[in-house]
Amino acid sequence: MAEALNLPKGELMKGKKGLIMGVANHNSIAWGIACQLAAQGAELAFSYIEAMEKRVRPLGEQIGVKTFIPAEVTDDASMDAAFAQLKTEFGEIDFLVHAIAFSDKNELRGSFVENTTRENFLRSMDISAFSFVDCARRAQALMPNGGSMITLTYLGSERVIPNYNVMGVCKAALEAATRYIARDLGPQKIRVNAISAGAIRTLSLAGIQDGRRMIAQGRQFSALKEDTSVEGVAGCALWLLSDLGRSTTGEVVHVDAGFHMIGLPEELGEGA
Repeated sequence: MAEALNLPKGELMKGKKGLIMGVANHNSIAWGIACQLAAQGAELAFSYIEAMEKRVRPLGEQIGVKTFIPAEVTDDASMDAAFAQLKTEFGEIDFLVHAIAFSDKNELRGSFVENTTRENFLRSMDISAFSFVDCARRAQALMPNGGSMITLTYLGSERVIPNYNVMGVCKAALEAATRYIARDLGPQKIRVNAISAGAIRTLSLAGIQDGRRMIAQGRQFSALKEDTSVEGVAGCALWLLSDLGRSTTGEVVHVDAGFHMIGLPEELGEGA
């Protein structure tokens, strides 16, 4: 059985409750975030799709999760039931972590123009972008005293990344949605932000052709010359979800060892 991340314990999230959506396995960024929040005293609920329950439940139990909620983001009845269960179990919540995305991996290769079908475009946008809008609408009803929401994005929303294709378009929509949600929920003292994480060896990355090269080049061309760490992303999530993140909303925070800021890597610029 995979072990929880070995993180310093504290009380930064003591008394706070929230929902984690998108844990797939022990390599998931959502799992790293959950470990960080639990280490700081948060009470967590995990949502899952039926196919993932056998993976998700043992992980959650390692860090004290007692509330597991089936939720299919493309099904309104499932979402109604999921948030009704969350309300019954927790009453109110303080935070939401949305780490959900999907696309047919066969369309994440080659030409975006030639390989993107209407069916997959709409399904990918529904799961990867609209689901955050829907979850935010439902979660804000359980945040009468304010709260914080985060979602996960990637640099392919801003720049063309080989084989990222329709997911780049979906992530761009997700980031725009983050800003509009932040505007709408701001008066309710609910902060909404996105974390743009660098390439990490996750189940999602495994579905992208040449995913390993994305990691290697991310390390080579980053400012810090290192891989993006799950612990680093989880630390950023802790900041945004805790009271330390007060006054920060509508942001896309890059956690990628500085890869996003490099215009022309020195290795490519030599001899120009």
